[in-house]
Amino acid sequence: MKVKKGFNLRTVCGENIIVAEGLSNIDFSRIISLNESAAYLWKNIQGIDFDADKLTALLTDEYEVEKETAQRDAETLITQWQDAGLIE
Repeated sequence: MKVKKGFNLRTVCGENIIVAEGLSNIDFSRIISLNESAAYLWKNIQGIDFDADKLTALLTDEYEVEKETAQRDAETLITQWQDAGLIE
């Protein structure tokens, strides 16, 4: 999987927000906000292919979290990003 072009992480009023750049990506019906760990993952997968195992490794390297928990969270996050149309 890869992040679709045109989606970028911005910090607005202390919140991590995914913004669409370019007319084809604009959908003002919802705002995509990321917590600290999701924003960390987003920053670290820019321009690379990734999967749940890659996200799991990033989480366990950065945070004190059990691998099983990180794997479950990575899979959930991927599903959410797919549903939001952020990754392909």
